[in-house]
Amino acid sequence: MFLIKVRAPRTVFRSIHQLRSTNLPHTLRVQHASSFSSNESHPKFSLSNLTKTRVQTSRLPTCPPPSDLKFGVTFTDHMLTIKYKEGEWHEPHILPYGDISISPAASGLHYGLQCFEGTKAYRDACDPEKIRMFRPDCNMERMNDSMRRLSMPAFPSQQFLACIEELIRTDSDWIPPGENNSLYIRPTAVSTHPYVGLATSTEILLYCICCPVGPYYAAGGFEPVRLLAVDDMIRAWPGGTGNTKVGGNYGPTMAAQAQAVRENCDQVLWIFGEDEAVTEVGSMNVFFVFENKETGRKELVTPPLDRGDILPGVTRRSILDLARSWNDIDVVERSPTMSELAHASEEGCLLEAFGAGTAAVVTPISGINYKGRTIEIKSTWKVTRRVYKNITDIQYGREEGPDGWSYTI
Repeated sequence: MFLIKVRAPRTVFRSIHQLRSTNLPHTLRVQHASSFSSNESHPKFSLSNLTKTRVQTSRLPTCPPPSDLKFGVTFTDHMLTIKYKEGEWHEPHILPYGDISISPAASGLHYGLQCFEGTKAYRDACDPEKIRMFRPDCNMERMNDSMRRLSMPAFPSQQFLACIEELIRTDSDWIPPGENNSLYIRPTAVSTHPYVGLATSTEILLYCICCPVGPYYAAGGFEPVRLLAVDDMIRAWPGGTGNTKVGGNYGPTMAAQAQAVRENCDQVLWIFGEDEAVTEVGSMNVFFVFENKETGRKELVTPPLDRGDILPGVTRRSILDLARSWNDIDVVERSPTMSELAHASEEGCLLEAFGAGTAAVVTPISGINYKGRTIEIKSTWKVTRRVYKNITDIQYGREEGPDGWSYTI
């Protein structure tokens, strides 16, 4: 093991099949200036203690070209792991990507003691040698919120992010070029505590894997989707875990999604309560554009966070911040109901609807099937397209954006 200074690779990855010379196997200890400083007290969990073991032969030549990439299928050469045991976080390691050994008694397998995040790295549109990230500090904050909700110990967010940045640098050749392409980053925490009793985790594996991705939806581009609104299955409720990214929020949605597919819909629209308030779409936040008959102005409406059943999405947060700066549309956080959507559609006041999240950025909605009727949304999605352009221009470095939103690593 030897000390080195690591700098971001200068090789321009102009084709996903273009590979530098084969990586030689070696283990090293990394020292690198992070994009964030930290005063968090976790002496072992530090970028300065990060060790790296490289693969002997990269799998990059087997990666599909950007046009054939499917979301969440192909993974990069390396992964980041940090263990929590004996009451403290231990040293971080970058290792070859591979299976994890876990006790069959691990409480994460039995009681859903697991959470995750999703963020991305992008090739700068103007200089492909530069790698960008978009508001990952928000993801670190939200993941620690999820950890606390599961009674797991918080991790040092600035150090974890610094280690993730080093993982991205290590596998930077995997980041595909071009519009709609990126490197999806999946930080995850799972209880490895080998105990089948229900108890707080004393052993945890915190890790991060990455995969090169194209558009989230196979159709690519800006294709609208149709929703099935369900009232017999509920995604989240006040006092539950809907405002966190714990695994238990997502497994139970599979049955509703399968029902949507059987009824020729693409996604589920989740509703809640006797008034059938709209909450989310699939695993995304949902937005509607109404024309306010009284003011004559457009309103961008999304359900509020105060009830605790809505995920505080990073894309949601960014859209609200951007839209409030436009001054030509009113931003309103409230919960539309199904009856309101139906009436607004009939009156011609429901102008647009779209889902928003890290994976898909924004996804326009063309209609909602509910109780045998269809709420049509006939639109050119002018606001939706504006949102998409504003967000992606910042993500890919075509625009500077608000301070701190997008930075190079």
